[in-house]
Amino acid sequence: MPFALNVEQIALVLGLSFFYGLAYEEFYAKSPIKPPGGIRTFPLLALLGLGLYLVEPAYASAFSAGLLGLAAWLHAYYKARWARELSTREAGAGLISPASNLLVYLLGPIVMREPFWVPVGFTVFGVLLIGVRERLHSFARNIPSEEIFTLAKFLVLTGIVLPILPNHPVTALTTITPYQVWLAVVVVSSLSYGSYLVQKYVSPGHGVLVAAILGGLYSSTATTVVLSRFHQDDRNAQRRIQAAIILASSIMFLRVVIVVSVFNVRLALVLAPLLLGLFVFGLLLSALCYLRGTGGGPGGMALAPVNPLELNAALVFAALFIIISLASTWVKSEFGQRGIYWLASAVGVADVDPFVLSLAQGGGAGMGMRTLVAAILVALSSNNLLKAGYSAAFAGLRRGVLAAAALTLLGIIGIGIAVWWV
Repeated sequence: MPFALNVEQIALVLGLSFFYGLAYEEFYAKSPIKPPGGIRTFPLLALLGLGLYLVEPAYASAFSAGLLGLAAWLHAYYKARWARELSTREAGAGLISPASNLLVYLLGPIVMREPFWVPVGFTVFGVLLIGVRERLHSFARNIPSEEIFTLAKFLVLTGIVLPILPNHPVTALTTITPYQVWLAVVVVSSLSYGSYLVQKYVSPGHGVLVAAILGGLYSSTATTVVLSRFHQDDRNAQRRIQAAIILASSIMFLRVVIVVSVFNVRLALVLAPLLLGLFVFGLLLSALCYLRGTGGGPGGMALAPVNPLELNAALVFAALFIIISLASTWVKSEFGQRGIYWLASAVGVADVDPFVLSLAQGGGAGMGMRTLVAAILVALSSNNLLKAGYSAAFAGLRRGVLAAAALTLLGIIGIGIAVWWV
C-alpha cells in the first residue's frame, strides 16, 4: 500500500534526527575516539531509512536490506575497535552508539506509520538516556540489591498474581472475589511502596514533618510508635515531634479516602467530606502543637522506613481481608448493624485497611450507605484511640500528653460523627 509523503513528515524526520545528532555530539565531545554518528550523519541516516522504506513499503524489503547493511557496518567498526584492545568501558565503545544509529534509521518508517507523538517520544527518550548516562550508572551502583528484589516482588504482586485470579465469588459465605482481595493488596502495597521509596531515596532527613507525612501514607500506627519512642532521646523538640505524630494520624484520613475511591467511588464521595473535615481539623491541631514547639530539635530527623512489600506481609493482609469479610457477613446476619459497629471497634486496634476495603468492595452486602460510613468512622476512631495509648505509653505521659490528647479528641469526634450520622 503506497504512502503519501508530505512536507510535515520530512521536516519531522530531519528535525528529530538533527536534534538527536546534536545531543549525541555534545555527549561525545570529550571522547578520545568519536563513535559513528552525529549532527550530519544522523539526518542522512534517517533520510536513507525513509527513502528505502518508501521504495517498497508493502514488505519493507529494501528497508530491511538497508538495516542489515547498517548492522553489518556497525559490527565491522566495533570489531575493529575491540581488536585494537580499546576498553569496552570507554565512552563510545558500548552499545549506546550502535543503538542510537539504529534508532535514527528507524525514524522514517515510524513517522510514516505512527502518530507524531510516537517518534517524538522515542527521540526524546533516547536523548535523555544519553544525557543521564553517568547518573544512571551511579544510581545503579548505589542502589542496594535488596531494592531490586523489592521491585521484583511488586511486579509479581501486580503483573503475575493479580491477572490469574478469578473475579467471581468462590464461596457463598461472601461476595468478595479472589481478584478483589488481591487488588486490595496491590492498591495498599502501591501506596505504601511509593511512600517508602520517597521516604528512603527522595527526602531522607528532610524534616520530621515530611517524615510524618510519608510515614502516615505508609502506616500511621508504625509512625506513631517510632516518633513516640524518639521522645525518650530528644527533649528539645518534644512539641515538634508530637505535632508530627498528630500529622501522621491526620494523613490516615486522606489515605483512606484515596484507597476507597479506587474501589467504590460512591462510598468515597460520601466519606470524603467527613474524613477531609477530620483531616483538616487534625492539621490544625498539629499546627498549633508545632507553633508552640521550642526551638532546636531534629529538624532533619528521618524515620527508618521498613520495606512494605514483604510477601509475608501481603499474605497476612490478604488473610485478614478474607477473615474480616467473612466476619462482617456473619456479624451482620447474626447481630445486625450493631454487630458491625462492634467489629469496627475491634479491628481498629489492629489494621483498619482490610476492614475498610472489605466494606468498600461489597463485604458489607445488605448494609446501607449510612451504616458503611459509620462503621468506617468507628474503625478509624478506634485506631486513633489506640495510637493515643501508644503515644502515652512510649513517650511517657508527661511528654506525650499533647499528642495523646489530640488523638483522643480526633477519636471522640469521629465516634460522635458516626453516632450522629446513623
